[in-house]
Amino acid sequence: MVDLFSTTPISGGVLKVPDGFQISVFVRDLPGARVMALDSFNNLWVSQMREGKVSLLSQGADGKIGASAVLKNLKNPHGLAFHPDFPFKLYVAEEHQIISLPTYSDGDPEFVTALPAGGSHVSRTIGFGPDKNLYASIGSTCNVCREEDVWRGAILRGDSEGKNLVLFARGLRNTVFFAWREDGKMFGADMGRDLLGDDLPPDEINILEGPSTSSGYKNYGWPICYGQNIHDGNFDKNTYIRNPCMEPFETPSYIDIPAHSAPLGLAFIPKNSEWPREYWGDLFVAYHGSWNRSVPTGYKIVRFEFDDRGEYTGRVSDFLTGFLTESGEVLGRPVDIKISPEGYAYVSDDYAGVIYKISNIKN
Repeated sequence: MVDLFSTTPISGGVLKVPDGFQISVFVRDLPGARVMALDSFNNLWVSQMREGKVSLLSQGADGKIGASAVLKNLKNPHGLAFHPDFPFKLYVAEEHQIISLPTYSDGDPEFVTALPAGGSHVSRTIGFGPDKNLYASIGSTCNVCREEDVWRGAILRGDSEGKNLVLFARGLRNTVFFAWREDGKMFGADMGRDLLGDDLPPDEINILEGPSTSSGYKNYGWPICYGQNIHDGNFDKNTYIRNPCMEPFETPSYIDIPAHSAPLGLAFIPKNSEWPREYWGDLFVAYHGSWNRSVPTGYKIVRFEFDDRGEYTGRVSDFLTGFLTESGEVLGRPVDIKISPEGYAYVSDDYAGVIYKISNIKN
């Protein structure tokens, strides 16, 4: 029987990727590794949220990759983003604020803007869009509730300096990660609420759009709707003249994924890249994995296939597996995915404290 997977051992288990790829451990001993950012030298910067650090990974004189903590004693640091016009200016999102750091210099971090803090979801992810404005995701304060602060359970947009934040999209319980496709469309992975059983509600992939003059801010449903505009009658007991979960009032998910998968990092495979042609334009999503399901689910990276027009084909398959053993033992939990210009994919694992490197065998 032909083994269709390339493997690498990890803490007593084996990670697998499809035939034609190889996976290796890029860096170990990086506890709580979450968001990654590639700088202009192709060095990786990594946030370690539980550790309160942001670390730089670089190659030493001995050829080995090592990590050095550049920022310490931060409050739940998560999002990282380099300014598109100033490649040595790194933006860092803590739970309560965004700061900027001049990299490879002795300069001190500078305050950029405050963020709402507290509550159940403390990770803040940031990114500069095609418009060169800064975007930030702010999770809800709760599992399911009506937020008093419109900036909770939302995506915010700032200016090109990261200041002057305004609401961009709402009704998003916890869209921890988002990414832009080459055509400029913004995609986000949203985690559904808990306590509705093993199979409800679905987690979601959404196409995120800002307000329009005709319909105002797009509402992606939470807390009263989920998935394909399904009413959460378990939470919302109100009586309505019209269905509260319908367009144009609420926006349905673009793709439903299994409940409690806990989707995090997203990455599109660039067209005309070193990846095989059949992967161009496809979307990778990291399933961090369930914590409250009777039979665990997730713990893998999944590939969603898109056609040449950018439409989802409905085909989905596992790309990286092995974080969860057949006996249910958790060996790792994938978080972020970064595709380098050379065609490598880097994957962070905050459970094992590891960064993995995936490449074509031809590379």
